[in-house]
Amino acid sequence: IMATRWGICSAGKISHDFSVALRTLPHEDHQIVAVAARNLHHAQEFAKKHNIPRVYGSYEELAKDSEIDVVYVGTIHSHHLSTGKLFLTSHKNVLIEKPLAMNLREVLELTNTAKENDVFLMEAIWTRFFPVSVEVGRLLGQGEVGEVQMVRADLGAPLTHIPRLTHRELGGGALLDLGIYCLQFVFMVFNGERPESIQAMGYCIDTGVDGTVVLVLKFSGNRMAVCTCSITMMLTNDAVITGTKGTIKVPNHMWCPTSLEVNGEVTQYPLPEPSLPLNFIHSTGLRYEAEEVRQCLLKELKESSGMPWSHSHLLAEVMDEARRQVGVTYNQDSIQ
Repeated sequence: IMATRWGICSAGKISHDFSVALRTLPHEDHQIVAVAARNLHHAQEFAKKHNIPRVYGSYEELAKDSEIDVVYVGTIHSHHLSTGKLFLTSHKNVLIEKPLAMNLREVLELTNTAKENDVFLMEAIWTRFFPVSVEVGRLLGQGEVGEVQMVRADLGAPLTHIPRLTHRELGGGALLDLGIYCLQFVFMVFNGERPESIQAMGYCIDTGVDGTVVLVLKFSGNRMAVCTCSITMMLTNDAVITGTKGTIKVPNHMWCPTSLEVNGEVTQYPLPEPSLPLNFIHSTGLRYEAEEVRQCLLKELKESSGMPWSHSHLLAEVMDEARRQVGVTYNQDSIQ
């Protein structure tokens, strides 16, 4: 079996961490063969640091490279649609950083484009593929805590000094960047079920994006979920599943978990050490989504059962509704 040959699109911070994470996997399984940035110099520096053979000063050149199996798109939110479509229409398999796009309309455009071109597409919700998340799924499947009654997930930190998170035109705001982790956790627990009702409350910071949002979701059978996300304050950053027979808790770092508490008993799931300094915490955990992509490609699947398109649609739909209630609009929302 051949190695999965990766192309890296964008030479930013998350692409750096993703490349470091790939190095923790067997070389005979994963290889980075090319990197592209809109600035050739940036791409060259990135290639040197990560020992990548081919360098491109435009995304178009990467899209034309026939020796690539899959492209990792690490651009900012607002560029996901255009960049994603470029690769999908070039018949490339694609892994796009979360959020998949700015709103449901854009997300549907991406999944439809993947379908039309018969290629693989996945939203890079890395959390889903961590051993902790896999174990949570297993425990729920075997009824470890009985019937799930409530899910709570919090994620927040003071991040308003980062332009990408505060500027409307860059897709800033707490929901798209952090709230998506809380919501994906809820939909993972409830198997992609659509909530019966969505109530969102929050406030915008002076740039017009959401600073803090509290979401209350009600599912069938009176099951509830509460998600809190913020770019203005430090929250507990944990997630709790309450069932009729017990509790599953993902302690701090619920978005990149390395420990799990089941009815008070804690188990650790350590990550491999990085070969280069990382920009974000626990980033070697990006290896799990990369391996998921490889397994899907080997089976010739077009979407992952761990993060199917229906979940990406649901995430976008709920975030659109939450933004509507809180009063956050992006330029992309007015395009019909």
